[in-house]
Amino acid sequence: MKWISLVCFSVVLFMACSKNVKEDNERYIEYSFFVAGHVYGEPGVNNIGVHPPFKLKFDLIKKDSSIEFGIFTGDIVYQPSVKNWDEIDEDVKTLNVPIYFAPGNHDMLDRELFESRYGKTYSSFTHNSDLFIILDPNIDNWNISGDQLNFLKKVLAGNPEKVENVFVFFHQVLWWDKDNIYKNVHINSVDYRSDSLNFFTEIEPMFKKLESNVVMFSGDVGAFYTAQEFMYHKYENLTLIASGMGGGVRDNFIIVDVYSDKTIDYRLIHLNGDNINSLGNLTDYVLE
Repeated sequence: MKWISLVCFSVVLFMACSKNVKEDNERYIEYSFFVAGHVYGEPGVNNIGVHPPFKLKFDLIKKDSSIEFGIFTGDIVYQPSVKNWDEIDEDVKTLNVPIYFAPGNHDMLDRELFESRYGKTYSSFTHNSDLFIILDPNIDNWNISGDQLNFLKKVLAGNPEKVENVFVFFHQVLWWDKDNIYKNVHINSVDYRSDSLNFFTEIEPMFKKLESNVVMFSGDVGAFYTAQEFMYHKYENLTLIASGMGGGVRDNFIIVDVYSDKTIDYRLIHLNGDNINSLGNLTDYVLE
């Protein structure tokens, strides 16, 4: 009887262990975050806080327990003032998750005010073995140079083998040029853009050397309904994404889902109308 009991116990233990192994191997969302560009919205309009259609989707963000933080990719206010930034801060508080700012050209019309409230305009942090980098191309006419470039080199040199994914955020569409493959991407503005940029000569090569998957987000699209409100291009270990709002037709933001196996999915959230999925999948909009 003792032997039979031992066998039964072993079988039960094996089944329980097998079940745990199966559950451990299931792919699940480890965490999510959202990315929203040009959040002040319609050009020329000084809203109270963020673009109203975006604000109407705050409940969607708050009800999604997987979302752990968000990043605004620039042009957060139409005109920088204490009042306008206070209104943004009030909106951010209602989201109940940390929000990081990658400043845009409108935000940097008063750099001193921004930095007095939010600190340095470029930074980095890690989250669940992933690296997050916020850059500020406004410092040097769309170039990442000087102290900011030294900062970036130091961050990328710091144990990159321990990083699974690298996420990079900035406002301007740094990969765009009127003569390259991105020429048909309708960006909001070329204000303060230098005739010579170091994105493809210096910045992109630094990330291509990494073994990690790298995803870059820009937020300077979507202000005009006749323009392109989002783009997606993946090559080698790099993915380039632009997303924004303000045009009133295809306004959007993106929820990024990072899975337990470190793969990534994107949810393209439509702000106009009742169907948040009516724009389809972001990855369907590949560069032609």
